[in-house]
Amino acid sequence: MIGFLSKVLRQLFYLFLIGFLFVVLSNVWIVSSTSDKVYSRYDSLSKHEVALVLGTSHLLTTGAPNPFFDNRMETAAALFKNGKVKHFIVSGDNRTKYYNEPLEMKKALVKLGIPPSSITLDYAGLRTLDSVVRSKEIFGQEEITIVTQTFHCYRALFISDYYGIDAIAYVANEPSAEVTEKVHWREYLARAKAILDLYVLKTAPRHLGEKEPIQL
Repeated sequence: MIGFLSKVLRQLFYLFLIGFLFVVLSNVWIVSSTSDKVYSRYDSLSKHEVALVLGTSHLLTTGAPNPFFDNRMETAAALFKNGKVKHFIVSGDNRTKYYNEPLEMKKALVKLGIPPSSITLDYAGLRTLDSVVRSKEIFGQEEITIVTQTFHCYRALFISDYYGIDAIAYVANEPSAEVTEKVHWREYLARAKAILDLYVLKTAPRHLGEKEPIQL
């Protein structure tokens, strides 16, 4: 019995080690292969006419404003006002009539001075992969500027590269380390999942549908 338990524990240890190494190597690959496409200054940013703003809830679970959301909207609006983009795809989850990320993003951008005609809503951006792929397959964009926080942009850029999209990222400010710590840990695992989705599982967006090319 002791020998059997020892064998099981050894196998579990090896599985844990393999999983740990896979996560580490996935993160190294994704970050190192995309870091040269991440920008934080307007003067060095290439001009792409359309920006893909990745969604998140406008409120925290406590009901307080979500600083990730607010910073993304402010960054996106600044890109428009500085002439770096002409149009936005705001892509996020719309799981119920009470939870609508794209609509909240549009409302925030309009409040920041962006014309409603310069905003396209993507209600089927359930995951980062869906948002990126739909920007090309549904909205016809071969070049995009991705707007999100730094930790998130590497994965979005990696997915863009895989699908042949010429993407760069302009990063929004991150909240304090206390707020972002949990999100960063989750992102480490999400990057490993992205490798599996793209190269092993061949995961497709949950919803595609008819093409809706953006007319600029």
